[in-house]
Amino acid sequence: MLRHLLITGISFFVVLSYMSFGKESTSPRKEEIQKEIEKLTKLREEIKKLIEEKKAILKQIKEEEKKLEEKKKEISKLVKKAEEDRYKRLAKVFEKMDPEMAGEKISKMTDPKKAAYIIYNMKERLAGEVMNYINPEMVDKIIKILTELKKTKKVNNGT
Repeated sequence: MLRHLLITGISFFVVLSYMSFGKESTSPRKEEIQKEIEKLTKLREEIKKLIEEKKAILKQIKEEEKKLEEKKKEISKLVKKAEEDRYKRLAKVFEKMDPEMAGEKISKMTDPKKAAYIIYNMKERLAGEVMNYINPEMVDKIIKILTELKKTKKVNNGT
């Protein structure tokens, strides 16, 4: 676009100079035209330099974006791992409780997703016992979340 505009401008000046070429004395007008051509040539070179500089900057920005995206993925993995470890520790705490007490506490949780992750990380036998003491509404929510979680795990593991 810029190159096209520059070429059009140069062409315009050249055409004007040829049109007025015969009207005035040839030497001074020819020198003016030559000076204008030199100015336009310098401008074109400056524009080329600017374009190259901008391309280099754009390349750096893209590389930085790629690095940031990799860091973001890395941080996301670390956060996910920390959450998994947290739920495993909580599951161990709930496993040590009386099943009735654990069921009551899980029933009172406001986030069924957290409850589901705790149940998911418990030993199956103990999780089953605790589920007997969780209120039915929470059990329904937990089962829906666990079903989705298991589907997601199967898809991610390629089975």
